[in-house]
Amino acid sequence: MTKIILKDIDDLNTLEVYEANGGFSALKKVLKEMKADEVIEEVKKSGLRGRGGACFPTGLKWSFMPKVTDKPKFLCCNGDESEPGSFKDREIFERNPYQFLEGTLIACYAMGIKTAYIYIRGEYYRWINIIEECINQLYKKGYIGKNVAGSSFSTDIYIHKGAGAYICGEESALMSSIEGQRGYPRVKPPFPAQFGLWGYPTTINNIETITNIPEIINRGSKWFASVGEPKHPGTLLFGISGHINKPGVYELETGTPLMTIINEYCGGVWRGKSLKAVIPGGSSVPPLTRDEALKAKMDSESLKEFNSAIGTAGIIVMDQDTDLLEVLTRITYFYFHESCGQCTPCREGCGWMLRILRRISEGKGRMSDLDLLISVADNIEGNTICALGDAAAWPVKWTIRKFRGEFESKIQKEEIELPNINKVHSIRHTDYYT
Repeated sequence: MTKIILKDIDDLNTLEVYEANGGFSALKKVLKEMKADEVIEEVKKSGLRGRGGACFPTGLKWSFMPKVTDKPKFLCCNGDESEPGSFKDREIFERNPYQFLEGTLIACYAMGIKTAYIYIRGEYYRWINIIEECINQLYKKGYIGKNVAGSSFSTDIYIHKGAGAYICGEESALMSSIEGQRGYPRVKPPFPAQFGLWGYPTTINNIETITNIPEIINRGSKWFASVGEPKHPGTLLFGISGHINKPGVYELETGTPLMTIINEYCGGVWRGKSLKAVIPGGSSVPPLTRDEALKAKMDSESLKEFNSAIGTAGIIVMDQDTDLLEVLTRITYFYFHESCGQCTPCREGCGWMLRILRRISEGKGRMSDLDLLISVADNIEGNTICALGDAAAWPVKWTIRKFRGEFESKIQKEEIELPNINKVHSIRHTDYYT
């Protein structure tokens, strides 16, 4: 199995071992042999897509950065890994931090950037310390700062610590946080490449995305494009958790069958139980039924067939005894709690969905609540500034659609009668939603 990031090399997280195994050869190659445009073109040809959930072509994103401008340009590396079920970036920080930093330097060279920020969630205290030490080592060795590796190119890298807000993983909210403001997503356009940090051109890339870059430069775009699925090439870091015998982070090629990951790599569903459902890409993506999981391949295109997505490749496995109402209530509470409150559909809709789900959990639900939940989710989806609204809506809508029978069994057989508005003078809004 191809390994691009989590290579089987002992002590690869030390600078000496990383250099001894070809580390920074890609950086030296681009500085000596390639023009900035050639680097971007090579990344385009590789087919590399963003690993943060949107799967946007990385080379295309880099090409949006203005080539000629008198304004400073910035790169933001998004390590605000806060979605339930996602824990891959910290594995990179722990096991191969220098490849990530080499990729960051190559990205800066390709886009003519002199300042890069690595945004890491504040709870990742241990991994923040690791990256800080690695950056200090690279400054001492001349890989960061003035005249990188003896070239005419100069750039600086800084770490910015998050403060526990999930919304700051959204690229424009991340920039607001770095600026010292509240983490509010921004309306687009203008897009970050035109108006980003402090109003200057900015590119935001996921940690895993950036870490692929040195291997693309060293081994070529054709090689990378040949790995995995043609429309979504390369490998993915799958973070597998839940009811599984061997949870952890596994680097596998895109297009790997989901059941191969569960059974061959992770030892199957725990305690000999049968599979009930799988969330294939972190809490924001729709779940798969058992039958869908048996057919699913893990890449962005294949999962569309099942109305789901690869997301952050955080696979959450659920066994036959899982209470999906409880799962959905917990997921909805997370998005209700993490909503920044800027957009009415998300701010109010998440609360409505949570109250309805809790009402069903308390045995006070109505059959009509299921359609009401789907209706609320539909009115959130696509009507917010950022994708948090979609992330809150999709699990509710698709879990109910795919597992409706289980939810109906939770609801009392006799529906609760609504008050007769002709006989009641005043009905509080909360009578229907609490």
